[in-house]
Amino acid sequence: MTQIALIVGSLAQQSLNRAVAEHIAAQAPAGVSVETVVIGDLPLYTQDRDADTVPAYERVRAQIKAADAVLIVSPEHNRAMPAAVKNLIDIASRPAGQSVWTGKKAAIVTASPGAYGGINAGLQIRLSLQSLGADVLLAPEVFLSRANTALENGEVTDERTAGFLNKFAAAFYGWAAA
Repeated sequence: MTQIALIVGSLAQQSLNRAVAEHIAAQAPAGVSVETVVIGDLPLYTQDRDADTVPAYERVRAQIKAADAVLIVSPEHNRAMPAAVKNLIDIASRPAGQSVWTGKKAAIVTASPGAYGGINAGLQIRLSLQSLGADVLLAPEVFLSRANTALENGEVTDERTAGFLNKFAAAFYGWAAA
């Protein structure tokens, strides 16, 4: 069984990115399990806590460590990755020498109502993960622009967008299982 850790970078329950993430998760083939990593309850990272046991930190580190691959689906906030995603990346990279990102397969999808599809956030997330030794899927890549036009009632309903996301999902799940 291939284990996927799904991280939604938006904390909003009605977010575009949550809908896109749920669409991609629904495409998982038999033999693939997708588990959402909740990040909204994580205290802000500080190295002052490295010697402490912080249950929320330990939970997300364990989920990422147990996964064969990680899928991050994120919006862009002010031309950058959301604070919640950066916080998670930092938490999972610490304490020094105990990063769960090293060698971990990871893929990034961004979606935005804007014209650029969250590309700045996607590239920042990729850069951070690569600097930590993660094996980041470079292609296919998804920076979904005008994502709000592809959704209706919180679901991907645009046929072209669904087809595009399905192709990504097939490539991602195949790569994750390899």
